[in-house]
Amino acid sequence: GHYISVDTSYQGEKAVLSSPELYSEEWSCVRLIYQIATTSETSPDPAKLNLYLRQEGESFDRLLWSAKEPSDSWLIASLDLMKSTKKYRIILEGEMGQDKSASIAVFEIKITPGYCIECDFEENHLCGFVNRWNPNVNWFVGGGNIRNSQSILPKDHTLNSELGHYMYVDSVYVKHFQEVAQLISPKTTAPMSGCLSFYYQLKQQSSIVFTVYLRDTSGFYEEIWKTDSALSADWALAEVDFKAPYPMEVIFEVAFNSAKGGYVALDDISFSPVYCSNQTGIPFNPADAGCNFEEDLCNFYQDHKDGPGWSRVKVKRNIYRAGDHTTGFGYYLLANTKFTSQPGYIGRLYGPTLPGNLQFCLRFYYALYGFFKMSGTLAVYIFEENHVVQEKIWSVLDSPRGVWTQAEISFKKPMPCKVVFVSWCKSFWDCGLVALDDISLSLGSCQAADLLPPKPGECTFEKDECVFTQKNRGRGSWHRRRGPTPTSYTGPKGDHTTGVGYYMYIEASNMVYGQRAYLVSRSLRGTSGKQCLTFFYHMYGAGTGLLSVYLKKEGDDEEIPLWRRTGEQSISWLRGLIEYESDRNYQIIFEAIRGVSVRSDTAIDDILFQAGPCLEVEEIQFSSGYPDSLNEIEY
Repeated sequence: GHYISVDTSYQGEKAVLSSPELYSEEWSCVRLIYQIATTSETSPDPAKLNLYLRQEGESFDRLLWSAKEPSDSWLIASLDLMKSTKKYRIILEGEMGQDKSASIAVFEIKITPGYCIECDFEENHLCGFVNRWNPNVNWFVGGGNIRNSQSILPKDHTLNSELGHYMYVDSVYVKHFQEVAQLISPKTTAPMSGCLSFYYQLKQQSSIVFTVYLRDTSGFYEEIWKTDSALSADWALAEVDFKAPYPMEVIFEVAFNSAKGGYVALDDISFSPVYCSNQTGIPFNPADAGCNFEEDLCNFYQDHKDGPGWSRVKVKRNIYRAGDHTTGFGYYLLANTKFTSQPGYIGRLYGPTLPGNLQFCLRFYYALYGFFKMSGTLAVYIFEENHVVQEKIWSVLDSPRGVWTQAEISFKKPMPCKVVFVSWCKSFWDCGLVALDDISLSLGSCQAADLLPPKPGECTFEKDECVFTQKNRGRGSWHRRRGPTPTSYTGPKGDHTTGVGYYMYIEASNMVYGQRAYLVSRSLRGTSGKQCLTFFYHMYGAGTGLLSVYLKKEGDDEEIPLWRRTGEQSISWLRGLIEYESDRNYQIIFEAIRGVSVRSDTAIDDILFQAGPCLEVEEIQFSSGYPDSLNEIEY
């Protein structure tokens, strides 16, 4: 047969293979049979194979899958494509890296309707299902008119003939008590829930245990089905409700107790997005358990017998007061003693009820001001529904003052529970301010979320400069940095993404008044319709100059100005929003101009390109000059 491979004569370039335009109103499964081969042991920059989804109307491709592990045999990858009304293309990209001995090849790419987890075992790739090898008992392919075992079945279920195939596991070679054979499905790559069904036959002389498990990326097993009947001479249908809100594998496991155990056969695994039982429960939406406090407390509430521990506040327009994390202009929660007559205070903020037996990742931002002692300042507890059990799952250690810092916590509880944010302080003299903002909850552990491909069109500068490059490197250029900038009274104390990550900035002390630094995106795909660009900017310092954003269309010399700010804006990161359109390929340019003094370090972070018009409008800039009451907070 034939395969296609990357030409290795172009060092450091990318090879791109595009599918024809595709359209699918139903779910489909992309199966890729590929191999990355190399003779070198390890390479700092290994060869990589990436698979992207290019949707109509999007300027950025969505990375669905990526592999760089070398192997000496062909491997199979299975990826679920959710149904969509847009036309799309599948893009394969080979990156050779610096490994001169590497080769990347693709043997087959197949897009079939349905879900990747479904299989009738009629094709030799077995839909990406794999047997976990065991010296004595394993799953084998049966059927196809090959009489390869004494317990073989006369007919499969799919074709109902001896030519069809199925999977089976047999006890003939069992040596030990409780030998286990596992058949593992491909990992789900898109959230799905519904009814998983399969046909099986079970013949036993002594006890066999046939179980179906779900396994998540952290290796946690959850049993979802087990055989109840002792015998099924003919193919029996099993149906089980199946929820995979984050990547999971389905494992078909058979445990034998003796060599005379018997056998289990399996065929026709299929999935339907409708639950088997008449479940009408509304699926849990993790967005309901988050809040940015711009409008209200969302689904969070306080216990009034504690008194008002947390207040929703907004800072009056003022350069020197830190604003919220969401936009720099909005609302956040503050716990402190100003509003209570007691010597100390306690604030408890309860979240909505979360369903049990799901893995969650909780993220939020906090900032601390003026504490002498850190312990107890802010802690997160889990309350189980009966309110008897409460468990502390996080508490603040030392952290930089006055910087919005991200915390992330993974947890999983068997029973429904609530997350509670607690801030307390015993005596007035120890108390400072605790600020809380942008609480979000996602399904799956935080570690698993970090492994997911990045959002298309998002750049946080945590790993690199993403799609941006410098027009001229050197003194007048943008630098990637973490922590505060070297000059006092200018620049951010930390980045916007996590508080301890990276941002881009200009170092004014290396530049002269009026010198410009350009950060230019690579050529982005033009689309019909509006696009929305969001980013965060930091302009603090008495001598701050200009920050501008331009759009440059392919074939034009002129750069169209989209957005501009002049002079000192705020000690906080502020959000910028730009709506623009370009039907031709284009570039976005961030230009910073150094101001009159060294106190003009300008920074940007968290750039996000999105298709469609902006859903919000940008706040206007702070007025300069001192307001009448400097430290007043508005409710």
